[in-house]
Amino acid sequence: MTAETSQTLDRGLRVLKLLADTDHGLTVTELSNKLGVNRTVVYRLLATLEQHALVRRDLGGRARVGLGVLRLGRQVHPLVREAAMPALRSLAEDIGATAHLTLVDGAEALAVAVVEPTWTDYHVAYRAGFRHPLDQGAAGRAILAARQQALVEPGYTLTHGELEAGASGAAAPLLGVTGVEGSVGVVMLADAVPERVGPRVVDAAREVAEALR
Repeated sequence: MTAETSQTLDRGLRVLKLLADTDHGLTVTELSNKLGVNRTVVYRLLATLEQHALVRRDLGGRARVGLGVLRLGRQVHPLVREAAMPALRSLAEDIGATAHLTLVDGAEALAVAVVEPTWTDYHVAYRAGFRHPLDQGAAGRAILAARQQALVEPGYTLTHGELEAGASGAAAPLLGVTGVEGSVGVVMLADAVPERVGPRVVDAAREVAEALR
């Protein structure tokens, strides 16, 4: 901590981060131990966060992230989309295929940004807001591979015909971006993805990740 920072705010944010990292919530005692502060301080932090709906406590007294974070989260997609657009435009123009940024939304993959190439005679129509199961399509499979730490070189995922007949996809996960789970990819009308596309998608995913850090 420095003279310019707030210790109380810092502790409150640490509480939110700790709760976000668990599926089962944490007790006051567990939070006290993790934060290195007494239980009274934790009670006050939780009470304040509850007033803003950022934390909720179940009948057993375990604290969990509250629904109020969803209101804050709605503003995340536009910021992520804006940061990703330069890399997506470059990818779409370079490959001549529709490029997209996909983020995890529950059990689904959600396309939050899409860029179509300007010079091709035809390309796959893909829209922002399109959803599909995580285990279908290159975008979702790349995310699952990263989640399961199953990525090996060259670090991208290829699929064919899983979301649209005759279409192939390539995607690479976003790596090293705290709080963002997603992938960058392309979709094209082809029986197979050309060899150079996979590495180019990996480069684009790295560019987006760097823009979000």
